[in-house]
Amino acid sequence: MTDTARSTRLFFGLILVVAVLAAASTFLPQGYPSGLPQTAIPLWQIALASAGSILLLYGGLGYLGLRLTRKLGYPDLLDARVTTRQRFIVPGFVGLWLGLILIVADNIFARFHNYGPLPHPPFPTSIVASLSAGIGEEVLFRLFFIPAVVWFISRVILKGAQESAVYVVATFFSASFFAAGHVPSVMLLLGVDSVEAIPMALLSEIFMLNGALSFVAAYFLRTSGYLAAATVHTSADFVWHVLWGLLR
Repeated sequence: MTDTARSTRLFFGLILVVAVLAAASTFLPQGYPSGLPQTAIPLWQIALASAGSILLLYGGLGYLGLRLTRKLGYPDLLDARVTTRQRFIVPGFVGLWLGLILIVADNIFARFHNYGPLPHPPFPTSIVASLSAGIGEEVLFRLFFIPAVVWFISRVILKGAQESAVYVVATFFSASFFAAGHVPSVMLLLGVDSVEAIPMALLSEIFMLNGALSFVAAYFLRTSGYLAAATVHTSADFVWHVLWGLLR
């Protein structure tokens, strides 16, 4: 079996893991404030719908992104050019430091609004959330989004020109969309009804910290492949949500 085939099989295996985690998360405590409307849909049906949507959306878009990374020359999941140190050890170490930076920055930002430090998913949901985010969010916002933008603009529109510049632009928008995607969950965790109810300091924190993680993950995607991007994200979330969440 070729490295490309092994990488593809590993990718779909990871998508299956995210689908299982999404289904399992349905039965775990979410940590949202009380008073949220309850649904009459059985939890097992919600779990199946969550898993199915992950398989279709993440699997489809992620596979497209995987093919585009190969066209662009980015490292494949099991690319022989990338060592274990580059794929896991270095991004894992960087992710641990990023998690610590998130903790310090959150406590600094908390001085400028009345909500205090950001809430975290309760344990053990925090473990499931960290794994799901590290694997799944990197599929959408890095593995799919960045190669799709770079390939379409640089290779199709510009006929191969300005690829590095387009990569920077794609990374910026990837970071912006990634950060914006966290706003609804923060609204639920804080119990507010609109984005306007979130203090500007807290909103700035959401975009700055998630943006920083995004740029680092994008760098690893381009230099060491998707698994490196997923590793840096997962390790940062483990420190930030799991360890710090338990200590708090």
